[in-house]
Amino acid sequence: MSFLHLTALPTALLAASLLVLAPGGAHAATAAKAVKATAAGRDAPALPAYQADLSQTTVSGLSSGGFMAAQFAVAYSATVSGAGIIAGGPYFCSGQPGRFPYIPYLTNALTTCMNPGSAQVAPPVASELLRAANDFARARLIDDTANLKRQRVYLFSGTKDQTVTQPVVEQVEKFYQLAGTPAAQIRFVDTVGAGHAIITDNNQDKPCAVTESPFINDCDFVQARDILQHLYPDLQPSSTTLTGKLIAFNQRSFIQSAYSSMNNTGYAYIPKACDSESCRVHVVFHGCLQTTQAIGNRFYTTTGYNQVADANKIIVLYPQAEPSPVYPYNPKGCWDFWGYTSINPIDPDFYRKSGTQMEAVKGMLDRLAARRGSR
Repeated sequence: MSFLHLTALPTALLAASLLVLAPGGAHAATAAKAVKATAAGRDAPALPAYQADLSQTTVSGLSSGGFMAAQFAVAYSATVSGAGIIAGGPYFCSGQPGRFPYIPYLTNALTTCMNPGSAQVAPPVASELLRAANDFARARLIDDTANLKRQRVYLFSGTKDQTVTQPVVEQVEKFYQLAGTPAAQIRFVDTVGAGHAIITDNNQDKPCAVTESPFINDCDFVQARDILQHLYPDLQPSSTTLTGKLIAFNQRSFIQSAYSSMNNTGYAYIPKACDSESCRVHVVFHGCLQTTQAIGNRFYTTTGYNQVADANKIIVLYPQAEPSPVYPYNPKGCWDFWGYTSINPIDPDFYRKSGTQMEAVKGMLDRLAARRGSR
């Protein structure tokens, strides 16, 4: 299959291509209708400072959020100690195959990084992506890849998932193996008959095998617990009654670009103990079509993270992307793993520490770690 360079794609084709980046095309109109950011987001209170312990920061996410978790964990590997990647691919997945300046990022994202078998292309090649990461680290665009050896990694690929298939997720495991991460620190769950979704033990959620909105499926176990148990082996049992608080905060204050496709408002769950003690932080990236515009508060209230966090002194940060129908073109509210936030598509920065979305989330972490009462 020959690849067109991203800038050679006609606008109509580019738009049509992006519409299939996430499952459930029928829901794209729903997301697009709710694109306009609310003024209320600008009026949300500032994210408070909690003197959080960033040395134990972990991340997780589904689909585009899984790609974002992998991306953030590598770029900020000096900060991140573990990553949970649900139906996501390896760092810089859309950057391979190809050589600058002829890397078809969008085409790779839609084929190599999703269902390469269906697209009749090869899966991503972990060794090439690690080589790129090493080059970026030497250029100081990301943290030293030697930090990856200490990370704990949880991977999940449902056997019924045809959106991001197992050969793609397998390359995340290979990436970390090649980076020197010990096998005992990598857990790969690949035998559950799940569709493209985050998993719960709630019979009110979608059946396990389907792939449809809100992409939260009942497969008889709480995946948030499974992830956090691997990333933090010392976990206590989850709380049955939440004693902390869910807060909305002004996310716009952390965003440096007008082309971020991020919402004005973000959310965080703060366990009661974190009001007076130094807590760990776990960042959760939603998937495409899981924004507040698409599914309301379901992702950050019903996926199980808060119950685990409440009993274990973990602040859960839920940054929010949002649908964007014009520029940047992101109609399904996906996180950027192919460069839609970059002004120059030939030289995008989505994978760097300085990437718009990456830098914003790191700013949120730094704010959580600041001294209580500071501004």
